[in-house]
Amino acid sequence: MPVGLDIEQREREGILIFDLKGRVVMGPEASHFRDTLHPPVATSDAKVLLNLAEVAYIDSTGLGALVFLSSAARKANSQVKLLATNARNLELLVTTKLETIFENFSEEQDAINSFFPDRAVKKFDILEFVRDNEND
Repeated sequence: MPVGLDIEQREREGILIFDLKGRVVMGPEASHFRDTLHPPVATSDAKVLLNLAEVAYIDSTGLGALVFLSSAARKANSQVKLLATNARNLELLVTTKLETIFENFSEEQDAINSFFPDRAVKKFDILEFVRDNEND
């Protein structure tokens, strides 16, 4: 397993949650990311949540891997959502406009609820996130 990226899988209410820790960058990390996440995302009607709270850095190859996952999910009628994106990575997603293809959530329960149409969901507010993290 690559030293720079650790991926742990768990399940909650039928949602596959992947807790990522490290960096999603060119090399073995991006390959590990794609190899680990593509099979479950490409499964028909899969519900996948990527917890990015412990992802320190994403480079352009990592962004490409996210786009690859999004494309695979669309083809399989699956859903991929993001959880706990830190300020640096959120800025990167906004700059590259990738935040428009992924729903983002700051709380795991809100993310889980978003997969169920009848549940109340607190949507991620990017302006609120920026205000709360201005001093970081």
